[in-house]
Amino acid sequence: MTESQNPNDPLEELRYEVFGFISRPVADVYQAVADPEQLSEYFTTGGAQGRLETGATVTWDFADFPGAFPVEVVQAERDRLISIRWANAPGSVADDAGTLVEFTFTPVDGGARTKVTVTESAWLPTPAGAQAAFGNCMGWTGMLAALKVWLEHGIVLRDEFYR
Repeated sequence: MTESQNPNDPLEELRYEVFGFISRPVADVYQAVADPEQLSEYFTTGGAQGRLETGATVTWDFADFPGAFPVEVVQAERDRLISIRWANAPGSVADDAGTLVEFTFTPVDGGARTKVTVTESAWLPTPAGAQAAFGNCMGWTGMLAALKVWLEHGIVLRDEFYR
């Protein structure tokens, strides 16, 4: 909820934000998300195809949800923002456009570390929408943890985690 919203107004959509700090410069962290080879190492356990660049449609595959997911890259601004859309569970979002996911990359500590924020929105305020949103919230939190240990220690956190 924003400061301008009245807490008694009806809820029109569900959205959440998760964040984490990575002890690497923003250029390294952005590249680890945008580059399909790196993303395949620590996050997309079934592989990623295509670089996250504005206007691209790429695919992500996960061992825990087999089958490649199409991911539309709405906007990519090097070292600052990646915005994607992807489909979600039937009945959890208002239309076929899916949810909007935004990754923001903010340098901190004089550029030595990066704050990565992931925001996902467009979920319906229904039981199906809440269940799907909570599942994805868990997924993005796991992605941030996996990104951190991959970049800082070279560890693949998700290896065999979901199977």
